[in-house]
Amino acid sequence: MTRKTRRLWIVIACLACISSAAALTLRAFSSNIVFFMAPSQVKAHPPAPDRTIRLGGMVMAGSLHRITENGAPVNSFNVTDGQAAVEVHYTGILPDLFREGQSVVALGTVQKDGGFTASEVLAKHDETYMPKEVAEELKRTGKWDPRFGKAPDAASWDTMTAKKAGG
Repeated sequence: MTRKTRRLWIVIACLACISSAAALTLRAFSSNIVFFMAPSQVKAHPPAPDRTIRLGGMVMAGSLHRITENGAPVNSFNVTDGQAAVEVHYTGILPDLFREGQSVVALGTVQKDGGFTASEVLAKHDETYMPKEVAEELKRTGKWDPRFGKAPDAASWDTMTAKKAGG
């Protein structure tokens, strides 16, 4: 084997090792990516039951139910984007700022029955905060136009659209 051939095989072996390492790294990252979805997207195209997603929207007024099972608080509430609603089940203590009619992001999985089991619930931190994805979805569906002030509460979504607000 000539010196040139040995060098070629070493370069090929190094490229194969680097390619394998890059492929394994990308595969590990892709399994940890968490996508944001609105309730209407979850209803239209439900993700695989083992896929972790972020569900964002507004907590529907009157939908919060709290019970205690085996000494742990169990909460269920509906999250809506104005077009569809998804029932969320969360075992644990909800954040202090969690309220009905306000924005929320829940991290978890969609069940086969269409419900959502959350492992983490994040609530807004002040009256002007709304997750970027939730605001974009409300604007996209015509339920809110930021030119006309802050986002409406969930109870008024059915009566207000950007077209009606714009005149």
